Amino acid sequence: MIPSSSVAADVVRKIVHIDMDAFYASVEQRDDPSLRGRAVAVGGSRERGVVAAASYEARRFGVHSAMSSLAARRRCPDLIFVKPRFEVYRSVSLQVRAIFEEYTSCIEPLSLDEAYLDVTVNLQAIASATRIAEDLRARILRETGLTASAGVSYNKFLAKLASDHRKPDGLFVIAPRDGPGFVEALPVGKFHGVGPVTAERMHQLGIFTGLDLRNRDRSFLRRHFGKAGDYYHDAARGIDHRPVRADRTRKSIGSETTFAQDLTASTDLMAGLQPCIETLWAHCARSGLRGRTVTLKAKYADFRQVTRSRTFAMPIDSHPALIEACFDLLETLNPLRMGVRLLGCSLSNLAPVRGDSDLVQPMLF
Repeated sequence: MIPSSSVAADVVRKIVHIDMDAFYASVEQRDDPSLRGRAVAVGGSRERGVVAAASYEARRFGVHSAMSSLAARRRCPDLIFVKPRFEVYRSVSLQVRAIFEEYTSCIEPLSLDEAYLDVTVNLQAIASATRIAEDLRARILRETGLTASAGVSYNKFLAKLASDHRKPDGLFVIAPRDGPGFVEALPVGKFHGVGPVTAERMHQLGIFTGLDLRNRDRSFLRRHFGKAGDYYHDAARGIDHRPVRADRTRKSIGSETTFAQDLTASTDLMAGLQPCIETLWAHCARSGLRGRTVTLKAKYADFRQVTRSRTFAMPIDSHPALIEACFDLLETLNPLRMGVRLLGCSLSNLAPVRGDSDLVQPMLF
């Protein structure tokens, strides 16, 4: 059984979403004073590879994660590339997790740098979720030297929106009376789960804001967006019934990208899949997990979706092996019958890496 909050269904929940600010890059700037105030990219190099994270100074030039190193350097010629140190990031993540556990046991980590906390009932008996968020941010700064942004609301959807609202180093609260109004003024591109391609489809349907989305009924949204239509229908009304689920066991890890333009050439497909592979391997490095089954996902221009999988006798244990397996699966799509609008890759049949201590840390905040 997956642990979750035991609060009664009719009680208004108090959810805090914590998101560390430019986590990897901020750790590097903290540990190397010469990097402070400078444009830093974690991962890649000046010649090749993919950016795993970017400092806020780099983001001002348009540098972002999953961008190729060459594209990042074109946007920011003075960009400094730093090799990732995932063991250090994991160590800081554990520090932050320990702070969380002094307030609640209902913690849902999303990655090393963000998590949901249900503080409706909490270990400190603090009535105000806002005060808890303030305490958490102050403790994180004092004990790690890093800043975190926090969002407070009555559900996960709004808490995540709130944490993004005043980044970096911000705190924002969306109270129950304010939720629907906050959502109706929000551009649809700001909704979690609405990428550039989906946002453009919504724009073509005359949907630009949360209010526009709320004015479409459920059947209309299902017709145009499938199962996601139910999510958009509820989100536009500030509704999200998902509980905070503590330490969910991962059955798979993966990454996918929707392209602004359909891809038709093999070289473009390989280039388009590469950032997904990099992100997937970064997940492996952070979590200490490896997988035996590699799956490729592709969605064509007509929205038809296909998957290709291969299961190995032993877990994929290196970055080059993962690249080879993904590109072999990609080759099975040829010859293409039409353009490809989405590519993704994932690993399943997961198992922990066995190190010297034979202990593996779960993916923590």
